[in-house]
Amino acid sequence: MWHNRNVWIILLGEFVVGLGLWAGIIGNLAFMQEVVPSDFHKSLIISCGILAGLIVGPLAGRIIDNSQKKTVIQWASVGRIISVLFMFMALFTNSVVWMILFLITLQIAAAFYMPALQSIIPMIVKDKDLITLNAWQMNARTISRIIGTAAAGFMLSFFELKWLYIISFIVYILMFVITSFLQLDEMDNHSLATKEKGGFKEVLPMVKEHPIVLMTLVLMLIPTLFLGSFNLVIMKISEIHHSTTISGLLYTVEGIGFMLGAAGLKLITERVKIGTLLFTLAFIIGSMELMLLLSDIKFFALVAFGVFGFSVGCFFPTTMVIFQKQVPKDFHGRFFSFRNMIDSVIFQVVLLSTGMMLDLVGLSGLGLVFGIISLSLTITFLLYSKKKNVVMQAH
Repeated sequence: MWHNRNVWIILLGEFVVGLGLWAGIIGNLAFMQEVVPSDFHKSLIISCGILAGLIVGPLAGRIIDNSQKKTVIQWASVGRIISVLFMFMALFTNSVVWMILFLITLQIAAAFYMPALQSIIPMIVKDKDLITLNAWQMNARTISRIIGTAAAGFMLSFFELKWLYIISFIVYILMFVITSFLQLDEMDNHSLATKEKGGFKEVLPMVKEHPIVLMTLVLMLIPTLFLGSFNLVIMKISEIHHSTTISGLLYTVEGIGFMLGAAGLKLITERVKIGTLLFTLAFIIGSMELMLLLSDIKFFALVAFGVFGFSVGCFFPTTMVIFQKQVPKDFHGRFFSFRNMIDSVIFQVVLLSTGMMLDLVGLSGLGLVFGIISLSLTITFLLYSKKKNVVMQAH
C-alpha cells in the first residue's frame, strides 16, 4: 500500500487541506470578534454555511456517482480557492455579507469533496488495506488540526488577519495541484455513468436492504454525542477547576489518544472480529460519557478524554470500512453525501441540546443522559444483531 502514489497523494492532500481549513476557521473567529458583537449572530452566520452544505448534499451525491471522482475533487478545490477570494473582499470592506458568501462557498465545496474522497479510497487500495488507509487519513486530519490551530493562533499574535487567508489561498491552490497527480482507473465508473443513476431517494431503500449499514449508521450517534458537546464540555470542566490549563491538557490527551487508536487499529482488527470491536468501542465511549459524572476530579476528566480519543480513533475508520465495503459502489457518492448530511444535522442538534442541558442539569446530568442513551443504543442493537443473526463484518 505504501508504494502506491495515490495513497500518498490522498494523505498529503488531507493534511494540506486541513491546514488551510483550520487557518480559515481561526481567522473567521477573529474576524467575527471584531465585527459581530452578538454570540447568537455569530452562530447564525456559521449556520448559513452548514445549511448550504446540507441543501446541496443530494445534488453532490448524484453528481459524484455520475462523474469521475478526480474531476469532482478538483472542482471542489477550485470552489475552495474562489471562497477565499470572498473572504479577502470581507476583510477589505469589513462586511459580514462577504464572509457569509465565503462560508457558503466553502461548505458547498466540502459537500462535494468529502463524499468524493471517501468514494476514491476503495478504488486505490485492496480491501485488506482499507482499514489502514482510513485510519491514516483520519490521523492526517488530526495532525493538520493540531498544527493548523497552533500555527494560526501563533500567527495572529504577530501578523495581520489577512495573512491567515493568504496561507489558506496558497494551500488550496497546492491542493488542486496535488490532486491533479491522482491516477484512477475510472473507466468502469465512466461506463456506468452512461446509465444515469437514480436520485437521492434511492439511498434509504438501499440502507434498509443492508442491516449492517443501518446499524452502523445508528451506532455513529454514540461518539457524535460526545463530539457535538466537546468544546462546551471542555469549557465547563475548565470553569469547574478554575483553570485554563486543563483545557489544553484535555485537547492534547484526546488528540494523542485518537492518533494512537488509529495507528494501532490494524493490529487490533487482526485479533478482534469487526462486529465485536464496534460494539466494544460503542460501550467504552458510552462509559466515558458516564465518567463525566466524575469530571470534578481532574484525573478522571483526563482519563475520560484520553480513552474517548483512543476509542474514536478506532471507531470511525472501522465504520468507514464497513460503509466502503457493504454499500454498493454505484451508491458511494449518494450514500456518503447522505451520511455527511446526517452528521451535520445531528451535530447541530447535539450542540444546541448540550448548551440547554448544561444550563438545566449541569455537566453531571449531561454525562448521565448521554451515557444512558449511548449504552442503551449499544445493548439494543447488540441484542438485535444476536436475535436476527446479523453478522457485522467488513467484507
